[in-house]
Amino acid sequence: MNDAGDGGPAPQGSRWYDAEAGPLVRPYAVTGGRTKPGAGAERFDLIALVDLTSDALARAEQSLIGPEHRTLLGLCSDETQSVAELAASADLPVGVVRVLLSDLLEARFVAVSRPVPPAQLPDERILREVIDGLRAL
Repeated sequence: MNDAGDGGPAPQGSRWYDAEAGPLVRPYAVTGGRTKPGAGAERFDLIALVDLTSDALARAEQSLIGPEHRTLLGLCSDETQSVAELAASADLPVGVVRVLLSDLLEARFVAVSRPVPPAQLPDERILREVIDGLRAL
């Protein structure tokens, strides 16, 4: 960590920068020390789909949300994303993304569609009967 990335020595007090790795920020610093979503929040499944609310981007401009929150909002602005896709695209650990998403959900910047539990999915036998019925038409 002796190099600032421009060939010269690192400026005084730049211990949070590494020439090869870039800025070094620990995940707990991004989430304010939190390791889990808020007390009332549910745990986000990796395949849960995240979409922006209608006024999210307009409100984000006037909000005091952090840069990582804004990154997640930007990633969702073009299309609905899964939690796993957001973590990969933002280059953040999934645990951090879950905490940040709980903040955004609480502030109503995003809407989350959770996957259907396997117990609530239709029985395979019923689906086969529907397919057979459609083929008979």
